[in-house]
Amino acid sequence: MGKIRVYKLAKELALSSKELIEILQDLDVDVSSHMSTIEDDTAKTVRDMFVEKENGSEKKSEIVKEEKDTDNEKQGETGNRDSQEKETTERHDISLPITVKELAESIDYPANDMIKKLMGLGLMANLNHPLDEDTLIMLADEIGVRINIKDTDHVSDEQEKEKRVGPKIVDKAADLQLRPPIITVMGHVDHGKTTLLDVIRQSRVAESEAGGITQHIGAYQVFINGKKITFIDTPGHEAFTAMRARGAQVTDITILVVAADDGVMPQTIEAINHAKAADIPIIIAINKIDKPNAQPDRVKQELTEHGLVPEDWGGDTICVPISALKEENINELLEMVLLVAEMEEIKANPNRYAEGIVIESELDKGRGPVATLLVKNGTMRIGDALLAGPVSGRVRAMIDDKGERINEAPPATPVEILGFSDVPAAGEFVEVLPDEKEARAVAEERKQALHQQDIQNESRISLEDLYEQIQQGKVKELNVIIKADVNGSIEALKGSLTKLGTEEVTVNIIHTGVGAINETDVDLASASNAIIIGFNVRPNTNARKYAEKEKVELRLYRVIYKAIEEIKDAMAGLLDPELKEEVTARAEVRDTFKVPNVGIVAGLYVTDGVINRNDKVRLLRDNVVVFEGEIASLKRFEDDVREVREGYECGLGIEGYNDLKPGDELEIYTYREIKRTL
Repeated sequence: MGKIRVYKLAKELALSSKELIEILQDLDVDVSSHMSTIEDDTAKTVRDMFVEKENGSEKKSEIVKEEKDTDNEKQGETGNRDSQEKETTERHDISLPITVKELAESIDYPANDMIKKLMGLGLMANLNHPLDEDTLIMLADEIGVRINIKDTDHVSDEQEKEKRVGPKIVDKAADLQLRPPIITVMGHVDHGKTTLLDVIRQSRVAESEAGGITQHIGAYQVFINGKKITFIDTPGHEAFTAMRARGAQVTDITILVVAADDGVMPQTIEAINHAKAADIPIIIAINKIDKPNAQPDRVKQELTEHGLVPEDWGGDTICVPISALKEENINELLEMVLLVAEMEEIKANPNRYAEGIVIESELDKGRGPVATLLVKNGTMRIGDALLAGPVSGRVRAMIDDKGERINEAPPATPVEILGFSDVPAAGEFVEVLPDEKEARAVAEERKQALHQQDIQNESRISLEDLYEQIQQGKVKELNVIIKADVNGSIEALKGSLTKLGTEEVTVNIIHTGVGAINETDVDLASASNAIIIGFNVRPNTNARKYAEKEKVELRLYRVIYKAIEEIKDAMAGLLDPELKEEVTARAEVRDTFKVPNVGIVAGLYVTDGVINRNDKVRLLRDNVVVFEGEIASLKRFEDDVREVREGYECGLGIEGYNDLKPGDELEIYTYREIKRTL
């Protein structure tokens, strides 16, 4: 059954907490303050009372009437009304976020007194402490002011962007020009995506990847028949679902690689769903047709089950059989890409400030923050002021996919950017602003807003959710810190590990970051009892020594699915072991004997297994369980023994039970602890 705090119900009913407490006490409900909780059925009773008053002769406005009468009295005594009474009758409009100092100024209340009130509510605050909605309501009730919190949640991202940066540039049709198509290559792991790109751009990426699996997103531009095509290679392993989704958001056409000898697999289906959600054309590359067990028709059949009907079967999905390894039909595939791009008429305006997407980002030891951008519109140039979420910067250098420095990047160009003040998040929208000072100001404003939002979220968790979970005592957590070489890997690991959670054990990602594992990470892990996952990064010497001293576990990986498997095992270790019953022996009761000061002892013949003195016993009579209990004694002749094996006779007494009869059967059993897995 759910609960609600007094102050929240008071706000819902337009009452003060004091008034609601008096009503609840009249109903014999045990409440002591505005922070007390009441059951849902009690809250419903109070709500119904006000509904009845509205519909009957007694109206809800009684309390309002009292307030109005009081107001009228005060209006008649304006000469005697002091500032505190004025605060109780005026309603102040408050917008979040707001600090203690800003609130004190807006309602003309002494800031020091307000801090004392917050201390009385159990919150240690200073003048610059931000107040969340719940705290604001409680504080207003405590100091006797009436407030109206303005709803700012429905401001759209576009409205917020226009308010901070200015109106979005609208491109005129006459300014648009054809641009190279952006192609995403998707598909299941080991179906040949990277090998296909390897053939197209004549490089050997697959050979340099750990385990032959693509670990990061890469963007490359190639010339086909004199025309440019930009390719994005998205990894196929299930850990990279989020990265594939990001790829689908920036692409114009998807090439879906399906192995002819394997067919449609889980990640193939996910790729289809991402492409459909982005509403982009899909070209099917049926790979590995050179293999003896290749079945391209089976692949086509499986594709139809997901709404992709091949052209030669009467549908509109282009399917090209290829062999990336043998370089067969690659030109036919690329011709289909150009054909679809021509039909889609993909255009952009190169003569404007650039906009793009962060494909990947990392912290380079020698070069600082580095981001791989895909310019979607406009042209990016050296010296441009950049804004990417809460990160700003200026383009100091641009490097293309061939490692050459360039001065400008037109639409659909992948480029590596140096000059950001910090590492922007992968998938972040990037825009060029007219002035670097303006970009810094907007970035700082966004950073502060995110910081205050984090504080508010932490406040809500600490006041409500976390306390309730601790009270229940049912949730176990595996705290994890993730450090990696690039943001995309962090995103993939974070998403995959979170999915491993169950009702009994959850993964709590308490911190992520790009770069080497340092002493600060170890310090945080030690304080929060967390493990540290390093992907393609290592701890420095001081961090390693500090981890050994603090007994913080470091797990270092180069292939993501290895990390997921090991963390899954670590989570399984947190589960309580499962107790599994194991029958160890069976025996027939041949006779019974009465032993002074002991009771009835059964004379047994062990028909199967081994009876152990520490095992439990179950008495069966006509295969019906009559009694279960402990073995009180186990003897061979006159001697106490620890065990009796199959084929031997013995005497056995059952703790606290004497109703044993010849012909009964005893089942001896024990419980084994079985390590549980997820």
